Amino acid sequence: MLIYNTTYQVEEEQEDNFLIWIKEFYLPEVEKNGLLHAPRLVRVLSHREEGSTCYSLHFEVESSAILHRWHMGQGVRLNEELLKIFKDKVVGFPTLMEVIE
Repeated sequence: MLIYNTTYQVEEEQEDNFLIWIKEFYLPEVEKNGLLHAPRLVRVLSHREEGSTCYSLHFEVESSAILHRWHMGQGVRLNEELLKIFKDKVVGFPTLMEVIE
């Protein structure tokens, strides 16, 4: 089992809008596809920079091949939507992790 994590740094003035967008648009869209499972959105408490808040959104995924298929089919489009709405006010970086235990 793999964990696909994206950490977002969100400028404070966009925090409420970002959370609404993630909960009402992004998560329902990802769940429609059925390739990523068990979403979890958390606030990152360490490594805070003044004027921003960090969030981590992670999903379970069976394999890197399935993640690649999701990314090419849906992930790119959702990232473009994020950039269109929030521009440089929200910056995200992905991490792929393997569950050991």
